[in-house]
Amino acid sequence: MRGAQRLESGPSHDSTRRKTRMAGPLSEAELEKIDAYWRAANYLSVGQIYLKDNPLLERPLTVEDVKPRLLGHFGTTPGLNFIYVHLNRIIRQHRANMMYVIGPGHGAPGIIANTYLEGSYTELYPNIERNRDGMKRLFRQFSWPYGVPSHDAPEVPGSISEGGELGYCLLHAYGAVLDNPDLIVPCVVGDGEAETGPLAASWHSNKFINPITDGVVLPILHLNGYKIANPTVLARIDPDELEALFRGYGYTPYFLEGDDPKTMHQQMAAVLDQLYAEILRIQRNAREKQDATRPRWPMLVLRTPKGWTGPHEVDGKQVEGTWRSHQVPLEEVRTNPAHLKILEAWLHSYRPRELFDSHGTLREELAEVAPKGRLRMGVNAHSNGGQLLVPLVLPGFRDYAVDPGPPGSKEVSATRVLGGYLRDVMRHNLGTRNFRLFAPDENASNRLQDVYAVSGKAWDARLEPTDEHLSADGRVMEVLSEHLCQGWLEGYLLTGRHGLFSCYEAFIHIIDSMFNQHAKWIKSAKELPWRKPIASLNYLLSSHVWRQDHNGFSHQDPGFIDHVANKKADTVRIYLPPDANTLLSVADHCLRSRDYVNLIIAGKQLSPVWLDMESAVRHCSTGIGTWDWAGNDDGDPDVVMACAGDVPTLETLAAVTVLRQWAPELKVRVVNVVDVFTLAPVSVHPHGLNDEDFNRMFTRDKPVVFAFHGYPTLVHKLTYNRANHGNIHVHGFKEEGTTTTPFDMTVLNDMDRYTLALAAIRHASAARHRLADAEQRFSEVRQQHKLYVSEHGEDMPEVRDWKWTAR
Repeated sequence: MRGAQRLESGPSHDSTRRKTRMAGPLSEAELEKIDAYWRAANYLSVGQIYLKDNPLLERPLTVEDVKPRLLGHFGTTPGLNFIYVHLNRIIRQHRANMMYVIGPGHGAPGIIANTYLEGSYTELYPNIERNRDGMKRLFRQFSWPYGVPSHDAPEVPGSISEGGELGYCLLHAYGAVLDNPDLIVPCVVGDGEAETGPLAASWHSNKFINPITDGVVLPILHLNGYKIANPTVLARIDPDELEALFRGYGYTPYFLEGDDPKTMHQQMAAVLDQLYAEILRIQRNAREKQDATRPRWPMLVLRTPKGWTGPHEVDGKQVEGTWRSHQVPLEEVRTNPAHLKILEAWLHSYRPRELFDSHGTLREELAEVAPKGRLRMGVNAHSNGGQLLVPLVLPGFRDYAVDPGPPGSKEVSATRVLGGYLRDVMRHNLGTRNFRLFAPDENASNRLQDVYAVSGKAWDARLEPTDEHLSADGRVMEVLSEHLCQGWLEGYLLTGRHGLFSCYEAFIHIIDSMFNQHAKWIKSAKELPWRKPIASLNYLLSSHVWRQDHNGFSHQDPGFIDHVANKKADTVRIYLPPDANTLLSVADHCLRSRDYVNLIIAGKQLSPVWLDMESAVRHCSTGIGTWDWAGNDDGDPDVVMACAGDVPTLETLAAVTVLRQWAPELKVRVVNVVDVFTLAPVSVHPHGLNDEDFNRMFTRDKPVVFAFHGYPTLVHKLTYNRANHGNIHVHGFKEEGTTTTPFDMTVLNDMDRYTLALAAIRHASAARHRLADAEQRFSEVRQQHKLYVSEHGEDMPEVRDWKWTAR
């Protein structure tokens, strides 16, 4: 294979387009059909942005035909349409299994246009018929109140990458081809999008693809030169530098540049023929020889004008080929008659009467350009992954139970126990190849290393003798980029598979906006009956805030809980299992669930086991419960000691034992929360408690001392309209931390056992007479603690060696 392949179609665009064309693989008849089909897609794209009536221009265009609000992005759309029509040719000729992923998601007018032309849009939305009336509705609904969004949202057939936020298309594409050996995903990367951090790292995904068992991503870098108001970096660097960049990433780049449509059609057909042949050659070589050595996959760098085929000049300023065509090239068509005339001429330049018959239906001879049936990209099964979803074969999680003995007498690493369960989840699903783990270099750090007994870490770069657990066929995806892990997992889930993402709690924030986009996708997709449910996105956050004492303040942040909690109640779930057995129960539930984002937070350090497995299952099934064995309230408590999270649970139970000494007459109830949303009213979240049950558990008028894993404000937010909210006193992380001992972390944030015990005495009227004595004891033990950790570098023996004892 030669190095970079270059094809150029001629001079840059001006008022006299070049009429000649180079020879190519297209016959004259096929060339004319492909060009006409492309014009039809462009016409429909412009119509969606501008028109609400007169869809076929059967009378002169008037202001009344134009939408009052002009929204959408035209600049990238002709290039996307150009690629789509030529991919159709490859699909038709080779019956190729292709799914189209576009990074410039605001080019949705083009994707909608193409799915409409191929018929898949009307099949999913029968009211958008393939005639004059349907075309009118197609135009009117775009960026219209209660219509369809202006980007490649879930409403668009064939889409898995929304493009509402730039940077994720290549990750989604690579996630989609994992374990899909027959799938090819042409992925269009916009040159503005290429400037984002996630996309810049995405090019390295080729080092994690197995050419034997995985499919192929065909990256298409679309250089049209501009963002909203600025040039793009990759469009302005020297061509040799650009070639070196992508060769350095491990690709064989092909280059195609030009603006003359007829010449570009011939050359695009030629280069796609070469690219497709090269893909087949690589796959055949790898699969026949069973050789997974990383190949140099091809990619295409396509340079076309911004706003190609649009108005070249408006009001004396160049539009086509500049940033002015990025969104709406003509914004004053309702107030400026000259602009209305330009719009009318622009629409007529596509010659719609040659494209659509008198009924507004695409002419039969042009419809032949599109593939038929399931080969159409708008109905590719992988783009609606729920259709392909095969449930996981899950081992019985009870088989991994830890026998706790008396509550708290045994300590284990909860995530290490979970690792044994996940090892067998991996083993049970090797045949279907539909489960993977994702972690940013932290899988073993988070104690999940038992999975390596079944599958190693995916790796198709150079190996060294000292390497461990690396394999071209590994099913654990590890790379030091939270963006890559998140994006790969999203692509994997959206195409009908299952996975789990393990991460340090503090650094999951790196993908905050990616989580946003996926959660919004799920919410929107649920409202579309043709979108089938997909497996939930499951996060396991370990190395959490309360046990990042060794790494210090930079690693201490539980705020992802708050971020997740802001999303729609029918989309997100948050679980804080207090021990290993509850973690097993929660993980099994999450892996079985569909169409959610599940957030699980559990520590990896040795921690007490409080519940036997059957008790854990009952506790997790309700999400919240009173631990009668830990309290002595006899149905009428003086104070409720509530907790959510493993360390808060430990400190709360330790505080109960402190209260036995400081206020022995105090009647204490212990409430543990696994499912954070049980705190909300059922009217707010389906997992919420009704007021009667909440009041029965937390009382209507007794103080509640609540030890919470995260920031205290979330508990107040969820309970603000409960009858007893004024008596709920929350202790959680308050942005205090350093490199210190585990217990000192709780002291710094006033969530330690002594602070909790003092708070109970301060707020419980039955023990207020002991407040002065308790404050003195508290002062003494705090001083003792500070001196001890400063001198010895570890926690006091009475803290370090504490065990739960029944009264």
